[in-house]
Amino acid sequence: MSIRIAFLKGHGTENDFVIVPDPENAVDLSPAAVAALCDRRAGIGGDGLLHVVRSAAHPEARAMAAEAEWFMDYRNGDGSVAEMCGNGVRVFARYLQRAGHVSEGDVAVATRGGVKSVHIAKEGDITVGMGRALLPEGDVTVSVGGRSWPARNVNMGNPHAVAFVDDLAHAGDLLTPPPVSPPSAYPDGVNVEFVVDRGPRHVALRVHERGSGETRSCGTGACAVAVAAARRDGADPSVTGTPVTYTVDVPGGTLVITERPDGEIEMTGPAVIVAEGVIEPEWLESALR
Repeated sequence: MSIRIAFLKGHGTENDFVIVPDPENAVDLSPAAVAALCDRRAGIGGDGLLHVVRSAAHPEARAMAAEAEWFMDYRNGDGSVAEMCGNGVRVFARYLQRAGHVSEGDVAVATRGGVKSVHIAKEGDITVGMGRALLPEGDVTVSVGGRSWPARNVNMGNPHAVAFVDDLAHAGDLLTPPPVSPPSAYPDGVNVEFVVDRGPRHVALRVHERGSGETRSCGTGACAVAVAAARRDGADPSVTGTPVTYTVDVPGGTLVITERPDGEIEMTGPAVIVAEGVIEPEWLESALR
């Protein structure tokens, strides 16, 4: 790469991202380049990378261009591609607002998990329509050390295994992916959430995100946890006709998750841009050697 690439840094409840604006999809971001940029010691540092591209300019998003002008080409911190990132969508929308592409109000964002509806509120928080949760059948078990727990299989456009535990310390160091069985339940890997109760419709979690390790927050994970907690607590909005809202504490802050009777899930939380700059091509070339 011989060109100087602009970047920004942002976070949503401390789930942090390198943001690379590239409207015409002209920057070749290889997995190795993404991993180098997300390296916390030798790079910029981030749980993932938000590649900002016009939907019409990206082969994976052209079919969504009529619905959403902008495509969130999301990458995990190890360079692998991911379907969705809930905190990432909020930060993506905050960037679009900062850059003058959108203003307060409603905006559509294309992702590999489909088009997401986003609302940028005057008071600052951003709400994302996260779609519906799928609850695949079959028993799943999560293990750490000598302990094992039954887990709820929840798909939010990406896969999650949600385990309710007595103490978040039981999750261990989360440096490596917690073993999940059967392996056939998640052929492409899985995000694993460990959850404790804090009060009525109030839970807290720790999460191991596939491709990133433990992160300070996971938006799709918070949604998966809220749905799993609601079903555990006997609440199903599609049956009762009444929305269900859970407050979900993550290590980096708090998210509010609402599941509506039509199955749509909304997530509300902060999104902050903290810095911007330019990636030096010499550094990136050296990092990729």
